[in-house]
Amino acid sequence: MDISSYFKQAIDKKASDLHLVAGCEAALRVDGELVKLNHDKIKDKDLEESVRKLINKEVWENFKKKKELDFSQEFFSARFRVNLHYQEGKLGLSARFVPTDVPEPKSLNFNETIYNLTHLKDGLILVTGPSGSGKSTTLASMINIINKERRAHIITIEDPIEFLFKEEQSIIEQRELGIDTNSFASALKYTLRQDPNVIMVGEMRDLETISAALTAAETGHLVLSTLHTSTAPETIARIVDVFPAHQQQQILYQLASTLRAVIAQELMSKIGGGMIAAREILINNNAVANLIRRNQFSQIYSVIQTSQKEGMITMNKCIDKLLEEGLISEDVAKNRKRNLETKAAYY
Repeated sequence: MDISSYFKQAIDKKASDLHLVAGCEAALRVDGELVKLNHDKIKDKDLEESVRKLINKEVWENFKKKKELDFSQEFFSARFRVNLHYQEGKLGLSARFVPTDVPEPKSLNFNETIYNLTHLKDGLILVTGPSGSGKSTTLASMINIINKERRAHIITIEDPIEFLFKEEQSIIEQRELGIDTNSFASALKYTLRQDPNVIMVGEMRDLETISAALTAAETGHLVLSTLHTSTAPETIARIVDVFPAHQQQQILYQLASTLRAVIAQELMSKIGGGMIAAREILINNNAVANLIRRNQFSQIYSVIQTSQKEGMITMNKCIDKLLEEGLISEDVAKNRKRNLETKAAYY
């Protein structure tokens, strides 16, 4: 089995993802849709032999124990973020295409609000959304704006490293879990001793990492990270809920003072092919900070709706705008708009 041929097809067809699962046909995700490659079903033994050639013996043995592995791999001058796993006792591989060059803000439909966030000197900026919604790409483009415009020391902590930055005005250090550090939380702790201006954390996964990120943002650093949440209010609620009850009041006050913005995004099918990001943007102004301190997350949507002049926008308003601009179809807009009453009832 020549595993590289599957990656070549992914590149040629401009797929975002490749799926190789023992016992199944190979599949690509193109413009958000899963497309089977019409090959024979992949044999477990063939897939295992091919994968073992990609990684060394020690990493393979570690994967056999933990049953999960993330790493970066290059094929035909293109980079992929690869995940290995087991399903029904058989090997599975999922690979996400990572563009060689960091996308320009214009190609990602950045607005002035997102661009202005990169000028902040401290605080916490969160980019949220489901898996495959382009969070890492948005973060990378924001980091690259800083790289081009400021003399800053930027440190990224990733699992694995995705976009490779080319230093311009800034100094950039990229650290990878399992190779350069053992955990996000540990890396964050020691990063504060490395004179950073900007810290990018691939994902805020647990209490320890979230706590370290808040501390970094509180002590004069600009921290950018991601969460798997779908709305701005849900993001704040998720952070608070991670902590035990006796700490939550303290976290509410910490969030109210350190949070700068939440960008909740989803990818939608674009007219003419491709995908485009729809983004809900929350800016932490005085009204939002007061609601956070009082744990009144359900009222945050009202502030977003009445604060468009400050750069805020709800997801539904953003979808309406994309429709008006002829970028998405009416069907896409109708299917992707949210029921705000249902969302508000969640909090």
